[in-house]
Amino acid sequence: MRAVVQRVSEASVAVEGSVIGRCGRGLLVLLGIGEGDGPAEVEQLWGKIHKLRIFPDGDKPTGASLGDIGGGVLVVSQFTLYADCRKGNRPSFTAAGDPGESQRLYELFLQRVRQDIPGAAGGEFGADMQVSLVNDGPFTICLDTDDLKRPRRS
Repeated sequence: MRAVVQRVSEASVAVEGSVIGRCGRGLLVLLGIGEGDGPAEVEQLWGKIHKLRIFPDGDKPTGASLGDIGGGVLVVSQFTLYADCRKGNRPSFTAAGDPGESQRLYELFLQRVRQDIPGAAGGEFGADMQVSLVNDGPFTICLDTDDLKRPRRS
């Protein structure tokens, strides 16, 4: 499971010109689900995102977490995070998860987020969406559950 996490002052997602989800100060999470991902990756990834200390806290530029600031979350599915561009000029998406299973895991992820952030919003799985955001910082982090499982190098 992969996520591009952006600290935002605001973000929204629209389908066919109508805004279907938005958040104020908090995080925009672009979520990609890969082949073999499951509920364990949902827990692992959200657990990491929820606890990231990437918000200002007094004189510390990165001392507070999402929960510390009472921030919002917008989660948008994005299978293109699994693009493989090694061969040719047209990306391959064979590493992305099966659409049916990916939708189930996207909804599970959003449900899990809402356990901690009741007002969390989401996009529409599989839809052509327009995402708008004001990146605060800018501050963007890429996370992959495969990398989170590996031990750190000394």
